[in-house]
Order: sequence, then C-alpha cells, then structure tokens
Amino acid sequence: MKRELVLGVERWPCRQPFRISGQTWTDAEVVVCEIREAGISGRGEAAGVYYRGEDAASLCSQIEAIGTQIRDGVERQALLELLPSGGARNAVDCALWDLQARRTARSVRDRLGIADAGVSTVFTIGLESTPQAMADKAGAASDRPNLKIKLDADRPVERVAAIRAARPDARLIADVNGGWSFQQLKAWAPALSELGLSLLEQPLPRGGDAELEGYDAPLPLFADESCLDLSELPLAAERYDGLVIKLDKAGGLTAALALAAQARARRMQLMVGCMVATSLAMAPAHVLASLCDFVDIDGPLLLASDRAIGLRYDGASVTVPHSGCWGTAD
Repeated sequence: MKRELVLGVERWPCRQPFRISGQTWTDAEVVVCEIREAGISGRGEAAGVYYRGEDAASLCSQIEAIGTQIRDGVERQALLELLPSGGARNAVDCALWDLQARRTARSVRDRLGIADAGVSTVFTIGLESTPQAMADKAGAASDRPNLKIKLDADRPVERVAAIRAARPDARLIADVNGGWSFQQLKAWAPALSELGLSLLEQPLPRGGDAELEGYDAPLPLFADESCLDLSELPLAAERYDGLVIKLDKAGGLTAALALAAQARARRMQLMVGCMVATSLAMAPAHVLASLCDFVDIDGPLLLASDRAIGLRYDGASVTVPHSGCWGTAD
C-alpha cells in the first residue's frame, strides 16, 4: 500500500532569547515529517544541526529527495543507507517509529523493551551578561533540582560559583559548546570541579580537541559536537569520558540506540541531549533517556508554548501521556 508523505515547517517562539557560546535563538524552526498509511499517521520532528549548516529548507530538500522510497514503504534499516546522519533522517525515522506504534497498537517503549522507570531532566540556564543574572535565573528555578549551565570564555568560574551560591542543593553540569582553548580548560577545570560540577560538556571546538588525548581531567568530559554519529565514536572514546547523544545528530532513534549500545561497550557514560524544539522531538529522546546517566530534554521549557499533547514537566520529572503523544499505542 502506498504511503503519503507530508512535510511542514513550523516556528515556535522562545520564552526569551536563549544564548549559548556563539549562537542565540529567538525561536525554534522545526520540520515535521508526517507519513500516512491506511488512514493512520506517524510524525517526527527535527530542528537540524545548526553547526553543520542544516536548516528547515535543507532538511525538507533531503527528505523530498527520497520521497519515492518513503511512499513505497521504506523501513528504518533501509533509511540508514538512504540518508546521512542528521536532522532529515531523524524526522523520517521517528515518523516511521510512530507510524508503527499506531499501526500495531504497541508503543515504541514496549516494542523496544525499554521500561519507563522515571526520567529526570536538567533545566538549562543560558548565557547572560553577568554571573549574577545567571544566578538569579537558577534561584528562580527552585523546583528544578538538575541545572545545566551554558558557559563561554567570559568568567566561567565566576558564573558557576554564583549559581552554586544561589543553588547549593542543585546537581550542576556545564556546557561550553566548544568555546574554550586547551589552556583555558586546564586553567578552569580544577576550580569547576571544586564547585561540584558533575560533568563538563564539549569544552574544546569540534576538530580542535586532539590535546584531550592523555589529559587527566579533574572532572568527566563529555563529547557533543565532537561526536555526531557512530562513525565518530572511536576517536571520541579516546578523548572523552562520556557522550551526548542527540537524535538530530545521530539521525533518528534507530541510529541513536545503536550509538548508545556501542558507547556503553566502550564504558562511556551517556547523556541524551536535544535541540530547541517541541515535545514531538523530545518524546523519542525520552525513550533513549531511560538508557542514559544524564538527561537533557528540556527543549519545550525554553519555548513560549508547546504542543497541545506534549510531555509533562513537573520539576525534573518528565512523563509521557498515555495516549496521543509520539510513540504511544493510540
């Protein structure tokens, strides 16, 4: 039976400008891929990987290029050969998972045998002009026990110290998005470790982290931009203690699960991450979250609004409605 492919581009305004090292978002532009078959539809959402030059137009172009195969009934494993890792494959892959769940009345979690034992996410504190401004945001998020702090090369230790003073109770992690040099990392890492950071994400730029080989860091270092997909795992494993897996990077839940398994085989810690996007993008990541040590799927909390049927956020706890959300049986 022929399938129908429908692509849409949506813009979701941010609650306020969200800034990281070298990038600011005022809204999330996402591509929604819908695949329909026999009156049943499955959907997937992708924002793309901004530092690879992906945007809505490029994602739609890639998906449309394999439109014939999608309409003819392509399956997830074949999709791995048709599209490279990235946002386009993520949107299609997640739409196929969702379609299968609804067609068989069996949820994605049930099909994978991954029980939902409870998922707790971080809440991200974006870069602000001063350490105190970031501390004020952390203090206002008193119901969020896990905080992720965005840093650049401007007073990183002072920023974390201010947040730690405001939130002595919180579990803290930090993300530099490749904004430091190796010398800066060596200078600042000991103090950040003393402040109780659980991990430091992507301190050096992608392609500029060879100096990490042999470096005995005082806290765990996690690769994000430095490991996009399974092909880059061997090198990342030599330089990092852990890995951040994002479905937009890996190219869908199918590829992300394979990457998680291989990283675990290398004794790496895992964190599931996200782009700025809605619950339609977070729900597949919620499945992967059950296999990870750290969880960052707070994308919808950065938006002014979310989908009518979306994930439920209560403090750090993230739950999926029993029906109507991505990957559920109905």
